[in-house]
Amino acid sequence: MATTIGLIGNPNCGKSTLFNALTGLNQKVGNFPGVTVDRKIAKIKWDDKPFELIDFPGTYSLYPNAQDEQMVVATLCNKQDPSYPDSIIYVADINQLEKHFLLLSQVLDLKIPCVLALNMADEEEPSSRIDIDKLSKWIGIPTIKISARKQENLEQLKKETLTVINQPESGISDKTFGQQSAAKLPEVISEALNLKNKYRKHLIAQHADWLPMLTQAQRDSIEAKLSKEDYDKLGIQVEETLARFDLFAPKIKSFHQADPSTKPTLSDKADRLLTHFIAGPIIFAFVLLFIFQAIFSWSGIPMGWIESLFAEMRGLAAFTLGSGWLLSLVNDGLLAGLEGVLIFIPQIALLFFLIGLLEESGYMSRAVYLFDGMMSRFGMNGRSIVALVSSGACAIPAIMSTRTISNWKERLITIMVSPFISCSARIPVYAVLVAFVVPATSYGIFNLQGLVFLGLYVLGVVAALLAAWVFKKILKSNQRSFLLLELPPYRWPSLRNVFTTVLQKLWTFIWEAGRIILVISILLWLLASFSIGDRMDTAEKAAYATAQSQNLSEQERENLVASNRLEASFAGMLGKTIEPLIAPLGMDWKMGIALITSFAAREVFVGTMGTIYSLGEADELSLREHMAKEINPKTGGLRYDVATSLSLLIFYVFAMQCMSTLAVVRRETNSWKWPIIQFVFMGVTAYLGSLIVYQLFS
Repeated sequence: MATTIGLIGNPNCGKSTLFNALTGLNQKVGNFPGVTVDRKIAKIKWDDKPFELIDFPGTYSLYPNAQDEQMVVATLCNKQDPSYPDSIIYVADINQLEKHFLLLSQVLDLKIPCVLALNMADEEEPSSRIDIDKLSKWIGIPTIKISARKQENLEQLKKETLTVINQPESGISDKTFGQQSAAKLPEVISEALNLKNKYRKHLIAQHADWLPMLTQAQRDSIEAKLSKEDYDKLGIQVEETLARFDLFAPKIKSFHQADPSTKPTLSDKADRLLTHFIAGPIIFAFVLLFIFQAIFSWSGIPMGWIESLFAEMRGLAAFTLGSGWLLSLVNDGLLAGLEGVLIFIPQIALLFFLIGLLEESGYMSRAVYLFDGMMSRFGMNGRSIVALVSSGACAIPAIMSTRTISNWKERLITIMVSPFISCSARIPVYAVLVAFVVPATSYGIFNLQGLVFLGLYVLGVVAALLAAWVFKKILKSNQRSFLLLELPPYRWPSLRNVFTTVLQKLWTFIWEAGRIILVISILLWLLASFSIGDRMDTAEKAAYATAQSQNLSEQERENLVASNRLEASFAGMLGKTIEPLIAPLGMDWKMGIALITSFAAREVFVGTMGTIYSLGEADELSLREHMAKEINPKTGGLRYDVATSLSLLIFYVFAMQCMSTLAVVRRETNSWKWPIIQFVFMGVTAYLGSLIVYQLFS
């Protein structure tokens, strides 16, 4: 079994950059056993010996405030854990050493072989220069200045890491930073845990209520003994933290080779503007405007390439398979499902790339800080802004990003409301329907249809905030709510690190969402291709008779056949079944089919309506033209009048029509309860919103 080396450190210390520099793309993203928290793992060889390098989530201390941090603590408390490191490379920002030393001092008390890597040495400020020899001698572990971004001194880091690996606990630094907290641990618990390391026993006692390594009986026993001893967990945590700072803060200052400068840094000056309560939100709004403009402008060409590729693949399938049900399965089921996943990769990749640049530069931490106050009023957290922004491309990675939110209630609220933000999959629906609501009139630089587009996005944001406020009032939690983060100095982003992250997140999206959409697409193909008895054959014969009597062209005849067969299929039967339910919304059975098929993915709406209206190619322009001529047989007026079109738009703004998002919510909450609640309350909101709008405008 390969020796395990763990990369541990605070957020924004450059740990992931170092991991990428040591491994390249020879890495994979997996989950800690039994939970959904990501861990990056790489198989490497140093001196021809195999090692497993694990990049642990960023952590501020061993008193965790987020799910990611909990898994770090759970791993370090359990020597039997598969991810337990045989040695640790502790990564710290050389310019922020005092802030990063709290976690290091706790790790050292666990007596795990450790090397201290002082990262960002290329950015070392004159006021932060450290006497490495004195520091290393005092803490008793090898200490190396490195630059992960420029890959400086990495060979020396490897050498020192190989030296300390498998070092016996007796040979590790005898420096102890947490004597007081460990001394307060009742001996009865020490005996029950049967562990040698005092600080590890202390951590287990502190976190006994949630550590996965303990059985329920052990948890109950430890909690009962702690209660009997009046063991004040929170008080001891605070006391220990202050004692650690009192011990190491003066020492670190004494190791400075220059007097600390009191002059404001460039980052300080920038923060005066970027975190200003008025200027900050305005600048952030322009940043978002640029991001979404870039996403929708720059992704058009690669999305066109993907569409062309799938068109070629469909042609190849037709040439190879001829005709029949197998060709239909491949083209309308498998390839349609794959295209539904891959077509949005350019937009999602651009979003993650631009957000990655913001995170690497240090700006995203400022946005989290800036909006924490506003988000807290709606039951969320400053970190929720990252998820809400990401939802503009896709709710799946946005929901996964909530793992950094420590408070259970705030994280759950963010998960539940993120799908209200209009994602890129809604764009085809909006593009078709907005034209029926307002004319393409321009007022100066403003286009009326574009303003309606913007209004739909704003409506989604308002709905998300209102829903969050409702959940805030309903959900109960005794968990403390606070925001703990470091504002790192601004720096040029590492493009290598950004591209690696983008590739990892894209693969996660393809694998998580792709499997579900592919299955649903095949299921929809089955529903649209089969029916009871010979209903579809009868409908086809009727279509041929109509085509002959009306002297239709060959293409018009085939389109009519496809439309009649769809109406007679199981999918058509479903549309007819729900027609009485959606009739008060101004919708008929044809729209009902689109609502059902859109459950796989909202963008399926365009393709479904194209088939329903006898269009061989679901081109948006021709679809709009055809839908514009559709007559409502009950009123004699246009089927897609303002009232019906607005009703459909409102429904698609609010409804949860994304199976893969529900699956990710199930995965992140570890329960079907919350995705079911999410589906129901978004569905009810969509129905009531559409009903009100249709009744007002009809």
